[in-house]
Order: sequence, then C-alpha cells, then structure tokens
Amino acid sequence: MKGKGLLILIVIAGIATVGYRWLPPHYNPFVPLTLDDPPGKITQFKLRRLTLQACESLLAQANQRRLIRTQAVADSAGECPLSNVVRVRDFGPVSLNSSFLASCPLALSSALFVSQQARPLTKTWTGSELTRIEHLGSFACRNIYSRPDARRSEHATADALDISAFRLANGQRVTVLNGWKAEKTQPWLQALLSASCGYYGNGLGPDYNAAHANHFHLGMRGYGLCR
Repeated sequence: MKGKGLLILIVIAGIATVGYRWLPPHYNPFVPLTLDDPPGKITQFKLRRLTLQACESLLAQANQRRLIRTQAVADSAGECPLSNVVRVRDFGPVSLNSSFLASCPLALSSALFVSQQARPLTKTWTGSELTRIEHLGSFACRNIYSRPDARRSEHATADALDISAFRLANGQRVTVLNGWKAEKTQPWLQALLSASCGYYGNGLGPDYNAAHANHFHLGMRGYGLCR
C-alpha cells in the first residue's frame, strides 16, 4: 500500500507540474503582469506585488497605447514628501476636469480600471461612451478625515483618487451624490464601484459613510475592499 500511495503522489505531482507549465500566462500568478491581462484575482495579485521598476515599465507602455497620459514630476520634500509620482493628464479618450498627482501604482491601476471596466461598463449600462471623469483631487497632506490623532491618509502619498462625477458622450453628467440615489443610474454606479475592487486596495462609496456621499474614494491600501 505504501508503494501505491507513493506512486499516486508522484502521478499527481507530475500532472500538476505539466498543468502548471501549460497555464495561460494571465492565469499564472508568477508570470509578470501585462496590460492585456483580464480582470480577476490573479491580475489583482500581480498588481499588488509589482516592483516600482515593473510598475514604471507598464505605465510607460500604457502611455504608448494611450490608455493614460502622464507627466514626470520631481520628488518633493516637506511634511508629506513625494517620490516617484506622476501627473495624470487624461485616460486617453477619457478626459479629466483637471490633472492630478498619482503614485505609479495608483496611475497604473486607474489606467487599467478605466480601459477595462469603466468604459465598457458605462457603454453597457447607459448606451453611451464615457468621455470625462471629474474628481475632487488625489494629493492632500493630511490625516484620515483630517483628525489630529489619526494616521496619515492615502491622499498624503498620492495613493488615492476621489471621483465625483462622470460625463457621457450623449451630454449627460452624472454625479455620485445624485446618481447613487437615482433608479436609472444607481446600478451602473454600483457596477463601477464593485469593479474597482479588482484594481485598487479599497473602493469606498456613499454606502460606506456620510463623508463619501458625493464621491468614490479609490485607494491603494488593503486588498480589494469595496463598500
């Protein structure tokens, strides 16, 4: 029986090894992330474990493919020093109400979220193209909720973006504040917030607390907590 048991283990190990080798790259958590990897837990895992060098390389590729347009920013000192940040100008065909500062992980995650989820979901739910994202900012040197005894906010390191509204090709402008309560637009906005879980560490919306009634907070801390 011991011999049979050992043989079974060897066969199982052999099958697992062969299966691992034939895994599609986007299903293999140890193969480097590409911009074409589909949404999912494996892509999320790869995003969270990117080195700065790998992140910057992918962000450069995203710029070349016009998924995002960024500009290099010099490191800064002060109470909330910033390093390795960029200024995001737009997401290709999706414009912004203003540029914003972003860490490489925030910029790359946002580029993938907009191209892979926000744009197609908007088309599916509204029948119109997403043309503009409005935001309340990304970088702010402060503690969470500006409380003196709280830890530093993600905004203090340009690791979070607060999205307040969306504009569509049909001329419609939908704010998070009003759209979240409207029967016609709520399912679409809920789908957007839910989809953000695969790219950001956390996604907080109007149902989280009153402080987020008018925006989606998309930040890099955590591992896909959306509420």
